[in-house]
Amino acid sequence: MEFAVLREDMVDSLEHETKAVLEDHRVGVAMREVPRHEFVPDERVAYADRDYDHLGTRILAPSTAAKLLQALEPSPGDSVLVVGAGVGYTAAVAAELVGAAHVHAVDIARPVVYEARENLARAGYGEVLVDCRDGARGLPEYAPFDRILVEAGAIAPPRTLLEQLAPDGRLVYPRGAGARQRLESVARDGTTTHHGALSFDPLLVEGEQSGALERNRTAREDTEYARRHAETRRGWEQGWLEWD
Repeated sequence: MEFAVLREDMVDSLEHETKAVLEDHRVGVAMREVPRHEFVPDERVAYADRDYDHLGTRILAPSTAAKLLQALEPSPGDSVLVVGAGVGYTAAVAAELVGAAHVHAVDIARPVVYEARENLARAGYGEVLVDCRDGARGLPEYAPFDRILVEAGAIAPPRTLLEQLAPDGRLVYPRGAGARQRLESVARDGTTTHHGALSFDPLLVEGEQSGALERNRTAREDTEYARRHAETRRGWEQGWLEWD
């Protein structure tokens, strides 16, 4: 099977006017280099433009990966964090754009982390660091990041990730819940840009990954809501009123 030819055909189809998904030449060149068949269990369908489920995670369709990376706009030498590493394909394309040593990725599911590490090493991107973490907490040891890509839906950009951005950095994530999501990029100062509609699974927290024994999204969201509500209080609302 001529994988190089299949990669060319895949990228050509994304650039063609019938799809018009891929407009950034640099992203197209990077996708032509990454051996996608090393990241998809069935290499016979690795270059089809469709999603795949594997190990409880979602292998993104090439067109979706292209949309994410075009919105991210990484430059050579940028420090990049991928939240939701999955099988490692998006991280590999990012490595082609900025250099493998500048790419970091985290995923909450340990089996997925192992898979991503193996795939990246086999594909020639062993310098990409992949760690098992709660993605909403980022990777503070290696912050700040010039670019952060979140491969999961969220109602709002996690504050911790925004705090890990470089002053002129950019965070890209699918905003919204369910099928009504839009790709959004946000700067550290809160400036946002919209990049069209798409749909992702929600960002997981500890206890929600495949095989976990409990689900604690409600507890953490309640805590976050209480903290934000407390920070919005002003004046008399911050103290107790003493009534005789």
